[in-house]
Amino acid sequence: MYCSGCGVGLAPGQTFCPQCGRPVVMVAAPAGIPGYELQLHNYSGQIRALSIVWFIYAALGLALGTMGLAFANAALSHHWNWWMHGNDWPLGHNWFPLVWLKFAWVILLFRTALCVAAGWGLQERAPWGRVVAIIAAILNLLHFPFGTAIAIWTMVMLLGYRNSRLYDQL
Repeated sequence: MYCSGCGVGLAPGQTFCPQCGRPVVMVAAPAGIPGYELQLHNYSGQIRALSIVWFIYAALGLALGTMGLAFANAALSHHWNWWMHGNDWPLGHNWFPLVWLKFAWVILLFRTALCVAAGWGLQERAPWGRVVAIIAAILNLLHFPFGTAIAIWTMVMLLGYRNSRLYDQL
């Protein structure tokens, strides 16, 4: 235990700090707070719901992203040669759409894996799950409307001293 005023180490049972004379305040255990068990139970249910929403968001993002990239592949593969007007590029006519589409697939799979990891970590109440969910929330904040909504919900549920203590107790 350390003094809250000067930070000097305190021996068990000391009532005053020997350095600055400040009284030592004992912190009550969270389990002694009335209604704490009910609050922890409610928080647990909210975390479970949040993890399920992360799984649904990952599946929905993968399905819509796959459809969008399939459409983009079909559109770009037929119209790119018409746009180039026969110019002979060093890598061929289809180098740009292929590179762009492969990059988009990597981004889609990374985003889906991050969302699944966030849902899994929260479902298992893993210590790393909170950090991964916050990172996923920050990266999905600009994906309006669903990504923004789940990001805000995640940040409200996981950030702050009270919520971090509740998550640690799970």
